[in-house]
Formats: sequence, structure tokens, C-alpha cells
Amino acid sequence: MKPDAALTAAALEELMEAYLDAALSSRRDASQPARDLAAFDRRGQQFVLHWGAVIAKDNAELAYQFTAFAPQAMRLMDLDAVESWLLYAMDLYDKKGQIPAIRAFQQVADFAANMQERLAGMALEDCSAVLERFVCGLNGRPLKIAPADVPYTDTESVFLPPVLGRLPDKEANFRLYKAMAVHQWAQNWYGTWRAGLLLQALDSGRLASRDLALFHVLETFRLDACIARDYPGLRRDMTALRLELDGEDSGWRSAVDRLTEPGSDVHETLRLVETLRGGPPRPCCYRGELQPDAVRARLAIRSALEQDRFRIALAKILEDQDGAPPGEDQPEAETLPETRDRLTARRHDDPDSPNGVRFDLMLDGKPVALPEDVISTMESIIQDHGDIPPEYLVAAGPGLYKRGLGDDERAPESVWAGTYHEEGAFPYDEWDHSRQHHRKGWCILREHPVPPSDPDFYHQTLRKYGGLIKSIRRTFEVLRGEDRLLKRQSDGEDVDIDALVDAYADVHAGLEMTDRLFTRMHKDERNIAVMLMVDMSGSTKGWINQAEREALILLAEALDTLSDRFAIYGFSGWTRKRCEAYPVKTFAQAYDEDAKARICGIAPRDYTRMGVAIRHLSHLLAEQEARVKLLITLSDGKPDDYDHQYRGEYGIEDTRQALFEARLNGIHAFCITIDDTGADYLPHMYGPANYAVISEVGKLPLKVSDIYRKLTS
Repeated sequence: MKPDAALTAAALEELMEAYLDAALSSRRDASQPARDLAAFDRRGQQFVLHWGAVIAKDNAELAYQFTAFAPQAMRLMDLDAVESWLLYAMDLYDKKGQIPAIRAFQQVADFAANMQERLAGMALEDCSAVLERFVCGLNGRPLKIAPADVPYTDTESVFLPPVLGRLPDKEANFRLYKAMAVHQWAQNWYGTWRAGLLLQALDSGRLASRDLALFHVLETFRLDACIARDYPGLRRDMTALRLELDGEDSGWRSAVDRLTEPGSDVHETLRLVETLRGGPPRPCCYRGELQPDAVRARLAIRSALEQDRFRIALAKILEDQDGAPPGEDQPEAETLPETRDRLTARRHDDPDSPNGVRFDLMLDGKPVALPEDVISTMESIIQDHGDIPPEYLVAAGPGLYKRGLGDDERAPESVWAGTYHEEGAFPYDEWDHSRQHHRKGWCILREHPVPPSDPDFYHQTLRKYGGLIKSIRRTFEVLRGEDRLLKRQSDGEDVDIDALVDAYADVHAGLEMTDRLFTRMHKDERNIAVMLMVDMSGSTKGWINQAEREALILLAEALDTLSDRFAIYGFSGWTRKRCEAYPVKTFAQAYDEDAKARICGIAPRDYTRMGVAIRHLSHLLAEQEARVKLLITLSDGKPDDYDHQYRGEYGIEDTRQALFEARLNGIHAFCITIDDTGADYLPHMYGPANYAVISEVGKLPLKVSDIYRKLTS
């Protein structure tokens, strides 16, 4: 048989049985799928056999379903589209389980019927990160992007269709996604839901549920006018999309003139509903729908949280002012009504604010300088309520203050929003090299505090490496104050002899003489952010853990000398649903006695699922404004986890992909390991020049600072 000749049904059945064994029985064999596949050429047969074996590693039943329906799929679509179909089904398996994935394999005809839309369309998962950054850059509180059948907002997330294919190419469909996201953002920023006016109108019966669509049509005129005033370029794009998809809309123009005037608000929209009730809804490609129940639920949760957070902030302000926590004689009190007279909010006109006003917080009649996190909370309260309600201007009592202090003192990066059944759980994709595709939301990571330990270990380390620390500090001080000689400058303190010789030769050759004949000294400004990622797996127990902590102390002392921004996070975990990160020192925290005690408290935990940790810490590092961003990993071995799938090639390839994603975000990654076999896999993961293998554990503290100096000098 020629190498490229098609296989017979008997040969195909034998190959299928090898990977489908667990799914076959006396009632079900591979004969029918083999006969169906025998009608295709060798390339198509190899495609099905390869992917069937890949899927069987996860689930034998899904492998059978794919193998059985693949011939039908190949009659309806080309191989690229068939691959999209199988990856779609496997994504469903990752997210929702076996039954939805089986249904997706069996409904191949429906998938093929929508394939043209999928090919020309844009998938939300491919652009959600870009849309989130775009919406965040407009104004107001950050909004997540999430999939839903129709566009809407609950005031914390913007929900958009999973796929858009109404326009002929991906770029045009992305513009439609952007228009939809802007409209939902505008509802939040320009006050569709502010102060609960719309919800109150629905609850009181002033606005009937049947008129909600009409209200949304009219409110769109008002929001479009607001967007046109503040972002005329965006409004032009949205108008062009509407003309292309919905046609000219000349109806109601005179009736809605009042809605387009500056200062118009939801009150005006509600009044017009009564005038135009019964009119036909106007189509709009980016409008979506209003979901008041979702908004009501989200507002209730956020208002309670922000009220407590704001009251705790007020208690801190009073403590700073008075030198003692307020209400010490009322240890169980949740609030302190007597503080109401000391705290006020002074209103100012401000056209850049969502309600046209801003508020200064006053304590005893004097304005208070607020931290950034309190300002953000205040702005969110104003965005929801239009002002700061009087009941918010009451300081927390000791009961609420102590209960909320732990959450409130965490750095902003440690409370970055995420959900997986509860707040503070972050879903991350994981790369499956056999599929050449991400498993969506496959890993769940949570942050856990590092309990501080006895600082004696810190002081012992300083004594043990006293001479080395002095040397490191001197080296780093020189590095901090180092001037660099710039040659061939147009002006400077001295003549550049090399440039002068070259210029003399140019003149004799008949060329024009350059004016870059000087040298000058230039002090480089360091603009570096460093994330130190520390392996806290169980295998670091003993001398390795001690060496890691000593290395971190030496490096932290050096970084403190340089004034480089740095954070320290440990990582560990147990399977994909229990991935863990341990903030030892965040970027927002000082390198103080508490941070030193947490370094001393670093202890071995479980396993080493590296990919999810790299993605999480890269996200935190990418948020820093710095010219150079470094992710330095201290580890004792290759990626590993309790579930055997992550060991070996799978874990190495996921880690490599996570590092590649970090590089796309401008992050330079480097690994320092004491694993003697590190040279076998680290070049593949990090690159040939981005790792160091230290053969002796005891040398780790000596080498880390030297490596950092070379990386940043």
C-alpha cells in the first residue's frame, strides 16, 4: 500500500479500537465509524484518528462521539472548520461537562449551518480583554466583559453575544462589539440607572413593564447625544454602523430634541414615554435590552459593600485625626451616629463628573486628602446615587471597623475582581498542547495571606550574610547612581575623539562634516517593576525553603537600596481548582517589618502548577507603570501537580505558553532553579539565556542578587 493511500475499513477499525477501547462494548463497536471514514482520503482519515486519540486522553465517550460524527462533519465542512467544531465541543466539555459536549458533536449540522457566520464573525473570547481595557479607559468604574445571548449591563459587567457575524468581516464585527459595549457603558456613566429612578418608576407602576422597550429606545437618543458631545469619533462610528445595519431613522426626531440637550436626564426620558406610548420601537444594532432585575440585585450587593467600606475609611480618617480609634467605649457598635456632625460632603460643579458635580469630604469643616482607593469608592457611590447619601457619612464603630479592616488593608492588586462561586476566585485559561488550544477558565486561583513568622530568621540572615549584604548594597548604590557616557552628541562636556577622527576622514573624502562630536554624562533614571515568584511547593521543605527565604531577604535589601518597585508572591496548589497565590509583599505595600515577617513565614505547601501562577502574577505586573517589567521565578523543579496530567510535557507546554503570553504584555521572565536537570527543559520554557541553574542550595542567596544586578544594569 502506498504511504498516502486511504486505509480500509478494517484497518481503520483496528486503529480506532486502540483509543476507543474504554467506550466500546458488546453493543457498540467501531465498525460503523470505520466504514464511514473509509470513504475519505488518507489526509481526512489521519485527521480523525489523530484528534480521536487526543480527545480519548480526556474522555473516551467524547472520543467515540467525535469519531462517529466526524465523517458527517467532513462532508459539510473543510478540515479547518471541522477542527473548529471539535474544539468548540471540547470547550463545552471543559466548562459544562460531558452532556453539552456530546450534544455539540451530535448537532454538527447546526454548527455547519452557522459556520459562515463563525468564519466571518468575531468571537467575544478573542476580543474581551481588548474591550475591557477600552471601556475602562472611557470613565467610571471598571466593567467586566461577559457572554450572554443579548447585550445588557448589570452595572458591573457588560454582557455581549458570544459571537457576532452580522457584518462581512471580523474587523467590522469588532466595531459592532465596541459600539455595543459603549452603549452599555453609557448607561452606567450617563445615569440610566442612577439614584434608582428607573427602578422606582417600574416599582411604582409609573413605567409599565410593556413600556420598558420604548423607554430604552428613547434613552438611546439621550445616551447617543451624550456620547456625541464627549466622544464625537465614537459617535460617528456608531452612526455608521446603525445606517449600515438598520437604515435611516428619521422618526421621532422632533419629539426627542429635548433628550439631546445638555443636562437632560432620565426624568426627561420617563416624561417622553408617556407622550409617545404606543409608538413602534426603532431598531438599533447596538442597543440590546434593559434588565432591571439584574441591575437591582447587583446594586443591592454593591451598595451594602461600598457603604461599609466608606464608613471604615471614615473611621480611619478620624483615627488619624484624633490619634485613637473612634468609639473605643462602644466595642460592639457597628456605626457611630455621633460622628455625623463632624463629617460632611461639600458639593462642587464639575462637568467631567458623571452627574456634573463632585464632592469634597470635610472633617470638622476642613477638606480631607483621601487615598486613591477611598476616592474610587466615593466616585462609585456618586455614580450610583448622584451624591453621597447622608447615611454613608457615619464612621464605622469598632465592630464594623475591626471586621472589615483585613479586607480593606489589602492592596488593590489583591482584590482584583474574579468569580468562581465566590468573590476572590480567579478563573484562568490553561494551554492544552495536544489540542493546540486553551481550555477556557480551566484553572481557579485564590489568594491567601501569608501568616507572619518570628522575625528572628530575618535578623539571623542579616548576621549570617552581613559582609555580603554590605557588598551588595555598595554595588547597588553604585548602580543607582551610575552615570553613562553618551558618545557622538551634538553638545556635551568633552570632545569625542573617535567621532572627531571619523569626521576628519569624512571631510577629506569630500563629505559633509557631522556636528555630533561631543560626549556627555547621562544619569539613567531607573523605572523598573519586579515580581518575585517563589515556589512554595512541598518539595521545597527544609534547606530549599530556608535558602529561598534567605535569597529573598538579600534581594529585598538590595531592591530597597535601589528603590526599585517590587512585589513578592508565593505560589502552590492542589489540582486545577485549588491553585493558590500568597501575597508576601504587594507593589502597594512598603518593605517594612510586617513584610519582613511575612518573608520569614514562607512555608512549603503542595504542588507546582506554574502556568496559572504566571498568568495571575503577570496580570498584576502588567498593571504597573514601568519601562522594564521583570518576572523572576525561584523554583526547585519543573511544573507538577497532583493530577498526573500536568506532569511532564503538558505542564511544561502550559508554562511555556504562559510565559509567551507574558512577553506579549512586555514582561521579561527569568527563572532561577536548583534543579540539576533544569537545563533539559528550561531553555524550551524560558529561552536559552533566561534561566540559571544553581547546583548547590547554599549558593542560592549568594547568586540571586548578582543575577538581578546583571538583568537590570
